Amino acid sequence: MKIIDAHIHFSKIGSFHETAQQISKVNYSNEGLQKEFKDNNVVLGIAMGVTETNGEGFPDSASSSPMGIDLAPEIPSNVVYCAGINPFKLDHEALENLKRDLEKPNCVGIKIYLGYYPFFAYDEVYEPVYKIAKEYKVPVVYHTGDTYSERGRLRYSHPLTIDEVAVKHRDMTIMMAHFGDPWVLDGAEVVYKNRNVYADLSGLVVGADGDIKKLQDTRFFDHLLHALTFTNNYEKFLFGTDWPLTPIKPYIEFIQDIIPKEYHQAVFYETACTVFPKINPILK
Repeated sequence: MKIIDAHIHFSKIGSFHETAQQISKVNYSNEGLQKEFKDNNVVLGIAMGVTETNGEGFPDSASSSPMGIDLAPEIPSNVVYCAGINPFKLDHEALENLKRDLEKPNCVGIKIYLGYYPFFAYDEVYEPVYKIAKEYKVPVVYHTGDTYSERGRLRYSHPLTIDEVAVKHRDMTIMMAHFGDPWVLDGAEVVYKNRNVYADLSGLVVGADGDIKKLQDTRFFDHLLHALTFTNNYEKFLFGTDWPLTPIKPYIEFIQDIIPKEYHQAVFYETACTVFPKINPILK
């Protein structure tokens, strides 16, 4: 089965390097990614654009917008990206730069970091971004749920805030990253209710090979299984790892365990092609 990893990172972020070295034991480099892709039949990765300056670390109010990916000198052919948005840097020039990014074949979506930046999804600051997303026919991906930084502010990343945007912008495709974990039942209602909202299943675990299996032997994932059953539409979900927060192989096995086999093709490949239409010519 060919696999699309709909949520990876490919940026020089200090916390990603730390996690890779100390927790997930991942080789966080292009060479490391390519080996994991080859070993697991991952044909494409969708990277979330994010950068940090030498000041705050991420979330970084000084980062330019749109944010790209910079782990390697060149973006590999099997990696595409979503342009990251810094709401503190959304002037006319930034919006024009966003359009220029979206004209590139390998820029396939827009990433908004709810919780990392103190703006709700329905804040007026994002309205020009939504207009551009619809003009270029690309999805908007939101970080939802727990933040990987204690400087994040959780009330902004609650999945229920996505409902406001989904109703106002019915013609815009939305992907909720991380399914709003730990508020996955609220996320399930938003996915269930809104035909234009999908969710990726990335970042539900941070750890090395074997850590996921240990958690599966406990009741740690009961809330997730409840939410998936509540949504009752597995074709609204996308596989993603949040690499380098976990190695790819054990995460594939984890998602295969919790998703019924008849929906594997959709979750691991087909739904990503629906949510990110710009990737279809790349995959041919």
